[in-house]
This record gives sequence, structure tokens and C-alpha cells, in this order.
Amino acid sequence: MPRTADAASSAKPRQRALSGGVGLAEVAAHAGVSEATVSRVINRKYGVSVSTREAVERSMRSLGFAREVRGELVLLLVPDLVNPIFAQLCNAIESELSPHGLRTVLCPVHPGTVQERDYVASLADTGIAGVVFLSSMNTLRNTDPGAREMLESRGIPYVSVNGGFSDAAAPAFSSDDWRAAELAVLHLFDLGHRRIGMCAGPVGNTPADRRVEGFVQVMDRLGLPDPEDFVVRHHYNVEGGRYAAEELIPAGVTAIVAGSDEMALGAVRAIQRRGLSVPGDISVIGYDDSPLLDFTNPPLTTVRQPVDRLAEHTARGIVALIGDRDVPTDEEYLEPELRLRASTGPVRSRGRA
Repeated sequence: MPRTADAASSAKPRQRALSGGVGLAEVAAHAGVSEATVSRVINRKYGVSVSTREAVERSMRSLGFAREVRGELVLLLVPDLVNPIFAQLCNAIESELSPHGLRTVLCPVHPGTVQERDYVASLADTGIAGVVFLSSMNTLRNTDPGAREMLESRGIPYVSVNGGFSDAAAPAFSSDDWRAAELAVLHLFDLGHRRIGMCAGPVGNTPADRRVEGFVQVMDRLGLPDPEDFVVRHHYNVEGGRYAAEELIPAGVTAIVAGSDEMALGAVRAIQRRGLSVPGDISVIGYDDSPLLDFTNPPLTTVRQPVDRLAEHTARGIVALIGDRDVPTDEEYLEPELRLRASTGPVRSRGRA
């Protein structure tokens, strides 16, 4: 499967119309900065402090400089803020965008529904600068393209996180889900586990499908039989993990790879309710690295999403697009990281539950 390396966007200066004889030189003199600094503010480039940016913008307003800037708001379309990983990503993206004079608006949606189109429609006229599809309609197949088509018709740039649009030339920045599954399985294999099950997210969800592909591929590579028989698909929540684990436990699995930390905690609950221990009887590994995992019982081993790097790449991409600079449109995959805690351990033989 093709994957692209991280690539830096090339700069293409954006031309600005002048009004009433006011140009860069006048704004620079009024603000006490260089013309280059004014240009960087207009094009939302890095390297300008918040105080300097605010001073330049005040001078532009005072002098009546005609800014062809799309606005200061960036919409973050997220499935919910209950899962801590989405709150972490939103906070990190906000921190990355703030030095560019951009502010975020959080829009919790049911992915792929009319909600996304309604949010875009209601806020487009307010001068939004761009949109980030953060694990929303970009993660699902055959969704209503209305929101995306509206953005394209209005010339509003957008990027995607954790899943790109296959039929659109737009930047996407994602955790490497195939690699995440590989890290989890290899860790468990090294501990002696051979009957490894997977609690995966729903069919048609891009990250879930990719992790299942990665799981099956590495299990096949290791010579473990019939890995598809040890995959159970369910919702990305505690109950989904519990229901999936209740199907896997009777199959005699000694370890479970979960599609999210919430699913992993649901699997732990199902195991403990049967009088079994984690990791003594069954090891469990999650995905995301949500806060407070050191304080669960037991502390949860997980594969960490590269939240800071996802936020950095996302912010860099949307800022470049807002400034009419070229950005690579191939999906970029960022390396996840295995975080070892106490929910995984050496295999211990046990009978079928």
C-alpha cells in the first residue's frame, strides 16, 4: 500500500490588492516593522510573534489596507469530545494555529451526517479561513459530500486528520494505523502469545479498516493461522470493547489488541467479570494513549497516536493553504509509538473459558 514521507510545502507568495494608495510600506512604517514582516502577517507565515502580528493588524485596520484574508476562524469537525484523544488533538491544533492569528471553533458532529454540512453552511458566511475534518466524514465511506463540495465551491481550504478523501486533492495527515497494529502484535508475540484477538472499530471506518489490515498482515507474516477469525468489529467505546471481548474470550485468546483505549478498558472489564486477570490470564493493549492510563487497573499498555506531530502538520498545512501556498496532497503517515504499562505480560497457558 503506498505511503508518502513527510514533505515540506513549497511557498508561493500571494498577491495582495492595494486600496486608496495604502501599501506594504505605509503599513510597515505605521507599525514600526519591516515590509517583510507585514508580508508574513498577511500570508500567515511562521516567524512573527503574537504581539507583532497584532500590531501589524491594528495598523492595517487603521490605514484601511485591503486585506484579502479569508478570516480568522478554523472549524474543527470532530465526532465528539468524550474520547480524550479528540480533545487532545483539538487543543494541540489550537496551540499551533494561535501564533498565526487563527482561532478554532469546535464542531462536534455525527460523522457523515447533515450536521457537518449545516455547520459549514452556517459559518461559511462569517469568514472562516479553513476547515479541519478530524476523524469525521473523512473516515467513513459513502458519506454525503455536501459539506466538502460547499467548501470547494467557496474556495475555502480544508485538510483531513486520520483519513483522507480518495476523490479529492486535499492534504491529509494520519497516524500509521497499519504500523500501530504491527507494533501491538509484535509486542504480544515477543511475550509468547500466539492466540491473539482484536477488538476493532466498525466496518467502513478508515482507521479501523486499516488496523484490521495491519493486524491480519502481521499475523500472517508470523505464521499464525486464520487471523480473520480472531477479529470482532464493534463500536469505539467501552461497551463495544466489552461485547467484542466477550466473543473473543471463549475462543481461548491469550491477548487482545483493541482499536481504542476505551475499547481496551471494556475488554478488561469483560475479562475481570469472568474471574480472569489482566495480564495474568489475558493481556490487553489499547490504542491512542489517552490521559490517566497510568491510573487504570491495571495501567494500560497502548499504542500512542503522535498527537503533537499530527497537530503540527495539520496546522502547517491549513496555514499554507490559507496563504495560497502549495501543499502536497498525498496522505502523510506519522509513526505511532508503543507505550508499555502493566496490562500486557508473558503468556500463561489456560483452558478455554
